[in-house]
Amino acid sequence: MARLQRLLTNLFGQWFAMRRSFPESLLDEMTAAIANGERTHLGEVRFAVESRLSPWAVLEGVDAATRARQIFAQLQVWDTEHNTGVLFYVLMAEKRIEIVADRGIANRVAQSEWDAVCAAMRNSYAAGRWCEGSLAGIAAAHALLAQHFPSEGIDNPDELPDRPVLL
Repeated sequence: MARLQRLLTNLFGQWFAMRRSFPESLLDEMTAAIANGERTHLGEVRFAVESRLSPWAVLEGVDAATRARQIFAQLQVWDTEHNTGVLFYVLMAEKRIEIVADRGIANRVAQSEWDAVCAAMRNSYAAGRWCEGSLAGIAAAHALLAQHFPSEGIDNPDELPDRPVLL
């Protein structure tokens, strides 16, 4: 039954509002926030928003967490010098937010800390505050990365694009 409900949600849910929820102006703000925050630590942050999953993916049992890991690999977030890439993945149709951290980060930052970031973002998004939720999530990730991977004057080359990806 859950699979049927997910299928219907991905077919008929609010996925069509992606451009309204993430307009170019917000993507510009998010790009700047990611770029500015990365100057304070050795991490790399990516942000991906997907409107919905294909019916075939849902029928095959792909959920938001699985899809986030697929996007993590597809965007090569794992390919950083210090293994400190972080991916924010938003699945609009199912109202899911996943954060996938590379192994260098996962060893130091507890999953409960990422879950708290996701919960705060989900609350903002549920209230229609897409900008505030996105920017607060990015700021929280930067704070965690600065705490565990401070740059300490080390030059942190920009290894991954800062612009959010709309899938």
